[in-house]
Amino acid sequence: MSNDSVENYKVSRSSSIIRRMKITVIIPAYNESKTIEEILQRVQAMEMADEILIVDDGSEDGTREILQGLDGSGPIRVIYHEKNQGKGAAVTTGMKNATGDVMIIQDADLEYDPRDYPALFQPIREDIADVVYGSRFLGGPRRPAMFWHMVANKLLTLLTNVLYNNILTDMETGYKVFRRNVVDDLTIHAKSFDFEPEFTAKIMKKKVRIYEVPISFNPRDYDEGKKIKLSDAFVAVWTLFKYRFVN
Repeated sequence: MSNDSVENYKVSRSSSIIRRMKITVIIPAYNESKTIEEILQRVQAMEMADEILIVDDGSEDGTREILQGLDGSGPIRVIYHEKNQGKGAAVTTGMKNATGDVMIIQDADLEYDPRDYPALFQPIREDIADVVYGSRFLGGPRRPAMFWHMVANKLLTLLTNVLYNNILTDMETGYKVFRRNVVDDLTIHAKSFDFEPEFTAKIMKKKVRIYEVPISFNPRDYDEGKKIKLSDAFVAVWTLFKYRFVN
């Protein structure tokens, strides 16, 4: 087979996989009235999402009213939690109600950039991965901020690798992409930011193919609405140990 034929085969095969893959973007949102419209515009600008499933987690700042005006517009669908339950609960609701073959978690703030979608989906499109993590520590562009958060993230990732015998670089990343059949039988108990370590622990124990790709990152400060705290790191440590030994 000539080089041209090989390249044509690769393009044809990749296009076929792209056509078969229905993508759902899951957006957990709590009090994100300042950014929700902007992130939706950025997601839609990529023209990759067949479904944008937003879970409003009991917002009280006007986010819910904004979403009520957008619900049903194009691929946008909104599910409402009557009370705030936490990010983990919102993501789990999204996973249970998504119709896509492949899902990606997209935070409602502007820390993560949807322009990274092509790289995030490519390993699944090429059928070399079942789950893809977008790593903030693989050399992608990022705004330097919050040194101790970076330290906590790296220590939690190191603990994950030790407990589950892996070499991830960013367990706590918000960008996680996964096939539906990987999570269909997954029970997630996490209600808050312990979603990341519980999801990772259970994915690791399933022995699925995990891939990492570099992503850009623009972290916001607490005065800009950042919600996760350093105290959540202690919960993550307990979660990683717990699910190493129980289901």
